[in-house]
Parts: sequence; C-alpha cells; structure tokens
Amino acid sequence: MHKPVVIFTTVLVETSPQALPLGAACVVSSVKNSPLTKDKCNVSLLDFSREDEKYRGKDAYIKITDELLSIQPVALTKPPVAVCFSVYMWNREILTAVCNEIKKRNPHIYCIAGGPEATANPYSMAGFDFAVCGAGEVAVPELLAQLLEDVSVKKMPSVQGVYIPSEKETQPLVRALPPKSEEVSSPYLDGTIDVAKYGGALWELARGCPFKCAYCYESKGEKKIQYFPIERLEKELDLFRKKKIAQVFVLDPTYNADKNRALAMLKLIKSKTPNTFYYFEARAEFIDRPLAKAFASIPCCLQIGLQSADEEVLKKVHRTLNKKLFTKNIGFLNETGAIFGFDLIFALPGDTFQGFCNSIDFALSLYPNNLELFCLAVLPGTALAESAHDLGLTWQDKPPYLVTDNTTFPARDIEKARNLSRAVNIFYTQGRAVPWFLSALKPLKMKASAFFLHFVKYLQENNFDNAGSSAAIAANGEVPEELDIHTIEQAQKAFVSLLYKAHHLESLVPLALDVISFHGALSRCTADGSESTLTLHYHADDLMSEYATDFRFFAANAKPMKCRVRVFMSKYGADYKIL
Repeated sequence: MHKPVVIFTTVLVETSPQALPLGAACVVSSVKNSPLTKDKCNVSLLDFSREDEKYRGKDAYIKITDELLSIQPVALTKPPVAVCFSVYMWNREILTAVCNEIKKRNPHIYCIAGGPEATANPYSMAGFDFAVCGAGEVAVPELLAQLLEDVSVKKMPSVQGVYIPSEKETQPLVRALPPKSEEVSSPYLDGTIDVAKYGGALWELARGCPFKCAYCYESKGEKKIQYFPIERLEKELDLFRKKKIAQVFVLDPTYNADKNRALAMLKLIKSKTPNTFYYFEARAEFIDRPLAKAFASIPCCLQIGLQSADEEVLKKVHRTLNKKLFTKNIGFLNETGAIFGFDLIFALPGDTFQGFCNSIDFALSLYPNNLELFCLAVLPGTALAESAHDLGLTWQDKPPYLVTDNTTFPARDIEKARNLSRAVNIFYTQGRAVPWFLSALKPLKMKASAFFLHFVKYLQENNFDNAGSSAAIAANGEVPEELDIHTIEQAQKAFVSLLYKAHHLESLVPLALDVISFHGALSRCTADGSESTLTLHYHADDLMSEYATDFRFFAANAKPMKCRVRVFMSKYGADYKIL
C-alpha cells in the first residue's frame, strides 16, 4: 500500500545559490523528522526555474501541474495528502494558477500556501485550502498530521498560524509558533537539498532581526535573534567543503550584530572552506578594524543597506544613520581591502529625486564595489503597508508592489530614478568601474549623479533599450538581461571620450582609455581567468601607480610610451607582463 504523498513546490527566479528554495526545504526537513509525520508519508521537493524556457510561457502552469501530478502515487485514484506551495511575490501568480489547475483536475488534493505572501495575508490566498502565516516548521507537520487523520477540510484545524482562505477574517492574525533554532533540521545535512544542483548554498546562521525597518518583512517578525548551534554550522561547513561549492550566500539579516560570534564564525569559515566565496549582509555601524580585517582575510563580499543618505528620510521607515560613523567604519573596509557594496532605495517617503541623487553621490564617494538600486516596494504584511497611505505613497496592488507615485517623489521622478539606476548599474556595477571611476570623474568637476544622468541620455541615444536592468527592478520573477562586459567597456570608453571632449579635456582621453582598458582586462581575468593582450598609450607600470589616480597630474608629468601588455592569471591572481 502506498503511503500518502506530500509534495513541496515553488518557482524560482533562476537556478542559482541565491534563489535556492531554502524556505521550502526547511519545512520539508521538519516533516521528514517530526514525530507527527515521520515515516507516515512520502515527502518530496520539486522546484521549477524561470530560467528554463519551459516554465516561462503562458502555459507554464499547465506543464508544472502535469509534472506535479505525474509523481506516483499521485497519479493513482487515492489522493495524496497535499501539495504545499512556497509563495513569494515573484511566483504568486503562476503558483495560484497551478493550485487552481490541480483543484480542477482533482479537488480532493489539499493545496497549502506558505511563504511571505501567505504570511502577509493568509485570507488573500484564494483557491488554496489552507494558508500558513509565519514559519512552517511547527505548523505544517501539525496540519499534515491532522489531515492524515482525515480531518475535514471544512473544519478549521487547531493549529496556530493556519487559516482557511475561503473563510471571512474575523480576528487579528496570529503567526505560527516559531521553531527553536536547536530543533530546526538542516535540509543540507539530511539530503533534502543537493548544493551541487544550484552551484552553491544559502546558509542560514540565525533567524530574527533586532531592527524594525518598515519596508522589510522582518518588521513584523521576531525581534529576538535565534542563532543556530555552532555544531550544526560546523557540519554544514564540512559538507560545503566536501562538495567543493564555489559560493555561499549567508542568511543573517545583521551578521555582525554580535561581534564576537561574527569573528568566531569568520575564523571557522577560513579554516574549513578557505576557497569558497561568501556573501554577507552587514550593518556599517557595527564594523570596526578587527572585524574589517577578519572579513578581508577570506574571499567574501559584504552588502550594506545604506538605503538613503538622508537621516530624516530614513526616520520615516524606522532606520537611523550617523553619516560620520558610517564613513569612518566603511573606511576600515577600504583600509583592509575588504570588498563591499551598498543598497539604495528610491521613492522612499519624504525623499525626492534630488535626495536620491545626493544618496548616490554619498555612496559612490566611499568606493563601494557595487551599488544596488531598488524602487521602494510596499510589501504586504510589513509595517510600511499599514502607514503607506498616510505617508503619501501609491503602489501596485499586485506583485512586485512597487511604488508608482509619492507626494514628494512623483511618478515622473520615479521613472527618472529608474533610468538613473539602470545607468549606474551598467556603467559602475556591471562595468566593474570601482578602481577608476572617481579618478575619471575628478577632472570633470561634476558629481557622480550628474555624470550618470548624462550616461542615461547616452544609453537612450544609442538604443541600449532595457538591457542591463538591475535584478532589483526585474522583481516580477523574470531574469533580467545583462549586457556583455565587452559591450559595457566599449560604451564606457566611448562615453568618457565624448564627455571629456565636451569639457575640453582631450589631452586626458588617451589616459582614460588606457585606464578603462587595463583595469577591464584585469577584472575579466579575475572573474573568469580570461587572458588578453593590450596596446596602451602609457607604460603599464605607470598606469598601476598611485599617480594614475590623479588624471591631470599624471597626464602633465608622465611621458606617453606605447606599451603592449599581456594580462593573465597567475597563482597569485590576475597579473600582467610587458611584451
């Protein structure tokens, strides 16, 4: 006799470590290991990637349904217990369509919604039999245990955080009981997820956040931080080393909230997985010199949520900023050579287009490796969603919930900010311009934002269309198209040449072209090991000296010297040789 089947499924933006279905996998592990459900049902996890053309067309939901229902014994007359959906804003539409198609073919199959969209408002999950509000590790095994005992779907199950969407909302939402961190099963250690499939891992170190940023899902979540046991984390690191995975995205909203633990974890990472690249989220106000040195000692990048350089704007979304302290602590990262990037949000309440430009200028003055620029989204279930109307915001009522109008940041300025964000993303972040951007900007005597507004016009005049849009802007689940790095470099050189000539800086053009070409070759070599041979106007050693950071001084004192140079990967990293 076949055991009942429970299928967990979701649709991913792409097949990558960053998009790995960790939330669903954690609940799968809990069902596998809970005494309520262990050995009582067959549990499987199926994810579908929007990168696959098969799941991007109008009939994608049909193909997904076909695959889900082809699993044995789902195809038999005896129905499975449930299909559980992990629902995010980028997959809500397609997963709702899958749910409706399943119910159409077999109304006896229970469809259960979980994830951020269900947590925000379980009563909005029309078509689903149940919706889980909050973490699923405790609630889902309890719900499934009741369904295994043939509890009628018409009866509200006695499980905290579980709701029937078809019922009318009659009381304030209560979230599911959060699991204790020491009792959460690892989907990596029990084999639920094979990291090799995704090329890396999302690694959960803690849950909860002590901050209450109004626009974040965590604003209504647990304020107390629960750290996962070090013993578990060590075993997961051993697995990562065994699998030889290339990259790990660390899930901890404020990795360095506990400095001592952060230092201990960095030491552990260095000893166990020295060749794996890590991505962290960190708060600048908690960075000091020892922590900066520790970050610089391993292959990693920090993403830091600046969001805005205007302290008054940040107050409206329950954030703080001490610009002096922020600048000082970022200085420690630059001093040690640690790699870091910033996040900025446009259309925040109280902000203006000029304020957004000022934030870009402040951010780029600190030499970030990348700048991620987002349009504000009013996510259901967040503190911002409750006050957004009072703050003068208008936003999309369907995913991705982006702000479309703002009393201080009107629709026309939002479109300007979107174009400006795209220009920064192409030229600076995708174009890997951090080593030379401020040096190239200085002779023009203009602010970074003004430079990029000129680049917006250049992109429009040269028909770059929508290529190069940032992943943040493509929040609807479609994989954004990125420009080829060689195309970007040609655009950088052409644009800088035009701008320099327009400002009567023709004498600096050969130097600018050399700097862009040489650093571009080195960055490509670092990224993918590609070799190249360049012909430069100046000697390569001079271009790599500190004097080349001041274009006017360099051009006035360095003699042009035609130089052929080969860029290659050595055992110490990207290197070059004069030919």
